[in-house]
Amino acid sequence: MIILPLTNILLRSSEETGVAVFKNLISDPVTRKIFQNTVIMGLSVGALGTLIGFFLAYAQTRLQFRGKKLLHVISLVPLISPPFAFATAVIVLFGRSGMITSDLLGMRPTLYGYPGLLIVLTTSFFPVAYMNLLGMMKNLDPSLDEAAASLGSSRWRIFRKVTFPMLIPGIASSFLLLFVEAIADLANPLVIGGDYTVLASRAYIAINGEYDVPAGAAYSAILLIPGIIVFGLQRYWGQKNNVVTVTGKPTGQINYVKNPFAKFALLIIPVMTALFIVLVYITVILGGFIKVLGVNNTFTLDWFRYIFSGIGNDAIFKTTLMALIATPISGLLGMILAWLIVRKLKRGRELIDALGMLGIAVPGTVLGIGYAITFNHVLKWGDTSILPQLAGGGAIFGGATAVVMIYVIRSSPAGQRSGVAALQQINPAIDEASSSLGASGFTTFRKITLPLIKGALLTGLMFAFARSMTTLSAIIFITTPETPILTSKILAEVDSGRYGASFAFCVILIVLVLTVMGIINLLVRDKSQKVELAPLT
Repeated sequence: MIILPLTNILLRSSEETGVAVFKNLISDPVTRKIFQNTVIMGLSVGALGTLIGFFLAYAQTRLQFRGKKLLHVISLVPLISPPFAFATAVIVLFGRSGMITSDLLGMRPTLYGYPGLLIVLTTSFFPVAYMNLLGMMKNLDPSLDEAAASLGSSRWRIFRKVTFPMLIPGIASSFLLLFVEAIADLANPLVIGGDYTVLASRAYIAINGEYDVPAGAAYSAILLIPGIIVFGLQRYWGQKNNVVTVTGKPTGQINYVKNPFAKFALLIIPVMTALFIVLVYITVILGGFIKVLGVNNTFTLDWFRYIFSGIGNDAIFKTTLMALIATPISGLLGMILAWLIVRKLKRGRELIDALGMLGIAVPGTVLGIGYAITFNHVLKWGDTSILPQLAGGGAIFGGATAVVMIYVIRSSPAGQRSGVAALQQINPAIDEASSSLGASGFTTFRKITLPLIKGALLTGLMFAFARSMTTLSAIIFITTPETPILTSKILAEVDSGRYGASFAFCVILIVLVLTVMGIINLLVRDKSQKVELAPLT
């Protein structure tokens, strides 16, 4: 489901206009500038997002203050929101006619381009770094800090010589993950990118605006190169992501920061980030119930009437249905792959693990273009038809099959990583005892292993549903009138200047995601298990 679309991208990019794009990468300053913009944006978002994630994780593990749980919840909110909810709200608040910049401060700055993209992408993706670093910091052994302190080291020296070196693999892994997310994003560059063109938006323009598929495939192939390189580096660092102690378990008492000035300094970035997130989401929610936010602040339900009058019903229903279909498939696929990697495979486990994680390594724009090229016609081997048309007009089920396939590919890596982490904590002797009693491998997995990793399965389900409902770049190329997608509808409303309708759509989407995640949490609570969103490492 991944290799074939990627192969077809490389084949189509070898056509005349595709080859011209590759040549322009060297000779044309415009194409070089687009590539430079993409790399600069990825590096900037990776650095700033990792820094914010680090401060938030450090505050959660090394500081004691009121509202710690609330800060944690607010920090995860961007994971369940549409990709461009932030961009739209930031324009309303801080644009040239923004409610804060223009109405309150009398300023008329422009956020379109690099500054706006940096703010929006960093705020959207820093929770990935936060969750990775939070898990690492919780696993650090406090006795190491105690030993250093007993030898007379200051807190700053302990952090610099003991704590920080053990966090370097997690910091590098987080940076690389954010780099991939930033260069792959399509929605935000379309909304707030302005004339700051990146490879994802240029590929979109080539296909949807210029109708030049080989050129779009070539831009995608160029975008794939840094994505795959970073994925390889991330896996290298990820293998170092375990902190080893003498006892195997964290011991000792955490020495919390007690100096009030140090606490204040360390909380500045976390608190400012949380306030910004709250401000943006208040804007999104209020915007759906106000005629024209900042211009005519009259309460109204017209935007919701507009949506439910027929313009959005089909998109809401079909997007939710496809996400619900893809969610259990993604969760089970991730658990099966994790079981094979940890328990069954002796040879080739690294290859299977890498192939399973390609869903997050391949940028969504690249995957979407690959699917459009591959499945927009009947797939044949010689004169024999292998698969019917799965995407585009005339496809079976209106193209919904291809959309569900992409949802599964993009979501299953989270379940895979959660399953691997859970299985590594379970004694293999349990499986061996089942096998010694005559149970087959499948029976052992179904009746022994799966119940033990149910928490990891539900974690994967939560992430899969949220990711499916909020994705855009991977499916925008294969949507059809018969299969409207909710995020695509939101983008269309933003492009039309109907921000109120886009905010109302966002409210509906967020409510749907929170409702399903709440149901999953209730199921987990009944079993006295705890579920957290899994870091993608």
